[in-house]
Amino acid sequence: MGNITRITDFGAPELDVYARMTENQLLRRDAPEKALFIAESPRAVLRALDAGYEPVSMLVEDRHIQGEAGELLERCPDVPVYTASFEVLAQLTGYPLTRGALCAMRRKPLPPAAELCRDARRIAVLENVMNPTNVGAIIRSAAALGMDAVLLTPDCSNPLYRRAVRVSMGTVFQIPWTILEEKECGTWPEAGMHYLKSLGFSTAAMALRSESAAVDDRNLKQEKKLAVLLGSEGYGLSAGTIAAADYTVKIPMTHGVDSLNVAAASAVVFWELGKKRIEELDDKEDTRDENSSDLR
Repeated sequence: MGNITRITDFGAPELDVYARMTENQLLRRDAPEKALFIAESPRAVLRALDAGYEPVSMLVEDRHIQGEAGELLERCPDVPVYTASFEVLAQLTGYPLTRGALCAMRRKPLPPAAELCRDARRIAVLENVMNPTNVGAIIRSAAALGMDAVLLTPDCSNPLYRRAVRVSMGTVFQIPWTILEEKECGTWPEAGMHYLKSLGFSTAAMALRSESAAVDDRNLKQEKKLAVLLGSEGYGLSAGTIAAADYTVKIPMTHGVDSLNVAAASAVVFWELGKKRIEELDDKEDTRDENSSDLR
């Protein structure tokens, strides 16, 4: 742990990434090879490291150097670490740090959608979901509840924005995701919906229509490859997306409530439509554990 620098100068350029750069500046659309993101909390940083992301520097509350952030520092002995007290870091970053640690990391090139979907059975597709909190929560639900991948239209909030990473509890580094770029998939929704179907997926649009099937519909569950489409906060899916979908789906509700927040709705639909997939994955895990036990 010899690469630790105590913060004395708030204006140090090494701290710009934490204190003064916006999410769009970190994204570096003009030079994607230099793009960065910030992972917050030791758990999220460890999951990013496990997924192969390269750390650039860390900002750690001094009391966590020998505590929760200790494993991070052991895994990244050559990465610059900046440290200060809780009060100083809250002043620098503008808010208290979760578990007292931030890590600046390099982004990786995104894979094409076709690559992620090749062996997928259940995927989530987000259309224009612009709140990073909702994006992070949806990805966490997708990772936990049987989805194999998440695809996002270009106008969605980026899953590696700091708030999205934090809300996802680092699951953005565990479930495959990518953006439906026009150069691969064509313009959304017209060409994009056709592209999903060319990959073998039936499409289920979450929409409040009188003719919509209930989320526990038997036909939906029997689809071998299903893409669940979720729309933006307040407006839902576009008319073009709904018109092109194979199904429109709704969650039955009571007390006159007509809709849920998109993140809450995603958890319900992923659980209901991903049950069979979860069982399949659990069976694979059990088999893997049994084989490992036999080898021992």
